Parts: sequence; structure tokens; C-alpha cells
Amino acid sequence: MNLIFLGPPGAGKGTQAQRLITRLRVPQLSTGDILRKAVADGTPLGQQAQALMEAGKLVPDEIVNGIIDEALASKAAAGGFLLDGFPRTVPQAEALDAMLERRGKKIDHVLSLQVPDLDLQQRLSGRQTCPKCQTTYGPQSPPKQKGICDRDGGPLLVRADDQPDRIGQRLKEYWSKTALLTGYYGSRGVVRAIDGLGTVDQVEQRIVAALAG
Repeated sequence: MNLIFLGPPGAGKGTQAQRLITRLRVPQLSTGDILRKAVADGTPLGQQAQALMEAGKLVPDEIVNGIIDEALASKAAAGGFLLDGFPRTVPQAEALDAMLERRGKKIDHVLSLQVPDLDLQQRLSGRQTCPKCQTTYGPQSPPKQKGICDRDGGPLLVRADDQPDRIGQRLKEYWSKTALLTGYYGSRGVVRAIDGLGTVDQVEQRIVAALAG
């Protein structure tokens, strides 16, 4: 099963993605994780991305697309995948279509988590992230021990882009660009709108029901 997770920052994609990949036994292809791995492995695309990031510049679509293409070619993704953080724009979605078409594949479901902006702002303002494993914790998914990551025992931090002055800009960016993907995929009948309010378990059950239906 080939899936895309859509939703604004703070909608709960990361938390639900971890549950879903365990349930479906498919890899989570997260743009950030893939970029970091490419940089760590020293691949040609990773080296290009690292030079740009160190210079404080955005990594252009052609490099991001290339790194995603390499991830899709891996054995781990042969039986399905969950894309999180990609595509972010319609041009990236068009590039993804071309990558999948070359492999005789397609997107089966686009899971779109729906959460009102006010709730998103409250969630993001109370969110902490582990700098080592990138696990995110918030009001709905707190760590077992306050301020400490459940997975590696490291201290949790508030990411720079979760600071109050950045939250509004991130949401504006999402609604003006990434949200347009619901229309892009909507004509194919693969978009599954999921109510993202409620407990983590409740949202998970809605996702499972949407995939079954």
C-alpha cells in the first residue's frame, strides 16, 4: 500500500505515522529523515544538500526529488511506503507521479488530517522534540517522564520552528501551498479526510477505518 500523509504542522502526522507503519509493516519515508541520511551517507545528492543547508539555503526541488527517488528505489519500499513531508507542492506531486509511473506504481490513499488552526497553535506551542531521534511529544502524546524522550532518554527541546513567532508563518505556508494537494489528488478519489481531534487512539481508529473503506 502506497500512502501519503497530509496535514498542517501539529496535526499529528508523526505520531500517527509511527503507529501506521507498525500496523502496515511499510517504511515511513520522511523528507527530513531521508535528507539527513543522505547527508550522513555522503551520497552525491546528500553532499549537495549539505552544502546548501550549511549555507542557510533551501534545498531545491531537483535535489529533494532525487533523494526521494532513491528512497523509492530501495528494497524497503518495494512492498509499499508512507510518505510524510513529501510532496509539499503541486510540482513535487507531479514529480512523484513520474517516479511512480516509471515503477508501475501509484498512490493508493492520501490521508489528510483535519485540525482547526486554533488547536494547531495550542498543540505546537506545547510541543517538544528529541534532537537525537526526532520523536515529537505534545499535549496528546506526552513523554512518560517530563522533558525526557521515551526512546533514548535524552532531554527534549522546543524546536526553533515551534516558537510562537514561527507558528503562524508555518501554518500560512501550509495553507497556501501544501493544502492545494488535496485538490490535486482529490480528482482521483484517493483523498481520505480524517478528523484529527480527539485522543491518539481515536484518530488512529479513524485512519484504519478510512483505509478499510
